[in-house]
Amino acid sequence: MMNNFMMTTEPAYFTPIEFDRLLVFLHSANASDITIQSGENVIADIQGLLYRVTVRKLTQQEVSDLINHIYGANATAQVQSGTDLDTSYQLVAGGENFRYRVNITACQFQGYSGIQVTLRTITASPPELKKMELDQALHENLEVPQGVVVISGATGSGKSTLLASLVANFLKKPESHLKVLTYESPIEYTYDDVDKPSSIISQSEVPRHLPTFAAGIRNALRRKPGLILVGEARDRPTLEAVIEASLTGHPVYTTVHSNGVVDSFRRMVNLFAAEERQARLYDLIETVRVIIWQALIPTITGTRTVIREYLIITDEIKDRLYRSTAENMTMLLKDILIQSGRPLHKDIQLKQDLGIISECTARKYIFSTKEEIQ
Repeated sequence: MMNNFMMTTEPAYFTPIEFDRLLVFLHSANASDITIQSGENVIADIQGLLYRVTVRKLTQQEVSDLINHIYGANATAQVQSGTDLDTSYQLVAGGENFRYRVNITACQFQGYSGIQVTLRTITASPPELKKMELDQALHENLEVPQGVVVISGATGSGKSTLLASLVANFLKKPESHLKVLTYESPIEYTYDDVDKPSSIISQSEVPRHLPTFAAGIRNALRRKPGLILVGEARDRPTLEAVIEASLTGHPVYTTVHSNGVVDSFRRMVNLFAAEERQARLYDLIETVRVIIWQALIPTITGTRTVIREYLIITDEIKDRLYRSTAENMTMLLKDILIQSGRPLHKDIQLKQDLGIISECTARKYIFSTKEEIQ
């Protein structure tokens, strides 16, 4: 099985051109993530499983040449000085575009500073929203006139893909009349091939075009946006800016890294100092309209499918949350998710009943969910 993903002819030295050939080969094998590291074989993630795809372990110089090709001549020096780099990479082969999200990080190698490069495959154009497996209730509540929509999950759970599909869907509608401003790190999906009968989109990359996400949101408020997309609400200044943009009447779509809907809300509250949390909790209750958490899990056929939980924050739920405090908010949200939202175990059970996932996989994730909500 491993040999099915080995290159038929492997070069004695991987030049940037040979790396491009490897990327095209791994694209044909449906690799989602590729890891290139000093002193290691090239590793590919194919349907959630890791495979070594080169016989030979790569030298430090090969990896250094690659990152200088991707990022620029001083990339190796920057990484070895303790700065990790996030960027994107694109190549054209056979008339087809191949795009990747790239992280470059220093690591230990034979007592010295080595390099690990992680490339995540991204599609140039976002997939259609109908392919995102959204149930009707969620689909109907994802277009908000103002407020915050939060999409959460771990790295590689499809957050950016869902966001891009939503944006593309807005752009396609003749009645939208939206100026869409996005702030991403890096830009993953582009919308050049999306028909935009009444809307326009401007994409900015952090830190290439603007220094931070928070600076991006402040920039957006000076440009009369119809919709703001923030790649990640990763810190207090960004979340403060997201709240400010929402309170001034703008729809804001963003992501957070979390372990569930309840954890998403808790993490946002906890970005603030203890003395601020109660006031900021009320701001979040006022502005957050929808929270989605999702993950990709293996199917019976060897592919992956999305499992998802979500909470649509109605006026009734807002009233209940306003009576909470930063200390008891977590327990209340757990109850609300079970009573009024879509908890994860329901989606898992549905996928099992439809024969999409195995009983073993369902038990594993349902058990994790029950542990989380207890």
